[in-house]
Amino acid sequence: MNGICTLGNDYVFDQLVALLNSIDVILGSETPVCIYPFDDQTQRITDEIAKRPNVFLYDDLESINRWDQFMLAAAPERLNRSKFRLYGAHRRFCAFDGPFDKFIYLDADTLVMNSLATVFEKLDSYDFVVYDFQFKDVSKIYNVNSPKLLEVFQQERIDSEIFCSGFYGAKRGIFNLEQRDLLISYLKNGEAELLYEGAGEQPLINYMVMRSNLSIYNFARQLPDNKKTGCSATSKHFEERENLLYDKGNRLTYIHYIGIPPNINQAVCAGENIEFPYRDLFLYYRYLHEPEKRPVFQNPPKRYGDAPVPNLLTRALRKLKLINQG
Repeated sequence: MNGICTLGNDYVFDQLVALLNSIDVILGSETPVCIYPFDDQTQRITDEIAKRPNVFLYDDLESINRWDQFMLAAAPERLNRSKFRLYGAHRRFCAFDGPFDKFIYLDADTLVMNSLATVFEKLDSYDFVVYDFQFKDVSKIYNVNSPKLLEVFQQERIDSEIFCSGFYGAKRGIFNLEQRDLLISYLKNGEAELLYEGAGEQPLINYMVMRSNLSIYNFARQLPDNKKTGCSATSKHFEERENLLYDKGNRLTYIHYIGIPPNINQAVCAGENIEFPYRDLFLYYRYLHEPEKRPVFQNPPKRYGDAPVPNLLTRALRKLKLINQG
């Protein structure tokens, strides 16, 4: 069985609902979707997906613990943790032993814009399939100042194989116990210095794929220039038609709201008039099944980056019209 995967908790609830609704529209409401829990704050998600028979929250605690332990051994500095528990973005890796034979992972802050059939088809020939332009900035994946980098990976591979971890297609079982142990041994023997210090799990999964010599296909490199599209909301030139985005006439595969933190989406959904790229598109999908709840903005617009985001109490009071909306 094939399916879609994402990662989330209640903090990204608004983004997650928009993503699920875009899957309903573009891929069909029967498309299986597995949500990997970032942490145990998932009550709103649980309530929401009770209405969606195709969507389920991953609850294989053995698998979750397996990848928690992998991160503790391989890259403990990249873990999110409190005194009592681990949590974090690495739990997307559970998809590698999850329910789907072939899967496409999308971050919660993405929207599907087109069929993903060609991605699944490429997984018949490749281990990993991506569609992004991260290869243009190696420095956000690897430590380009490490003398070991070119000892481990040829420059040609570095220039062509890196990817953004917000969207990829892959297969169950490509990181079995033997391979995970091998990767841990490489990292502990000095190769951890190859990884860019920031960006959480993204440098690590790039390393895991490349160090395991998995075959990778990137549509952004392989498609002819007149067919390829962008995917990031930082690109301002996309044209919106009938709640879909186009790049010079070509329909996007997905849009990734890179750089828009969840608290901005929360504030907008609570009635704060904060502008960000392709905001109306986000709101369309967020309120697809409940358009009557879509916020009607009363206060003047503020551009994202210029607007202080009010605290939860302020937003709640404004929603209840208990304080001035101005």
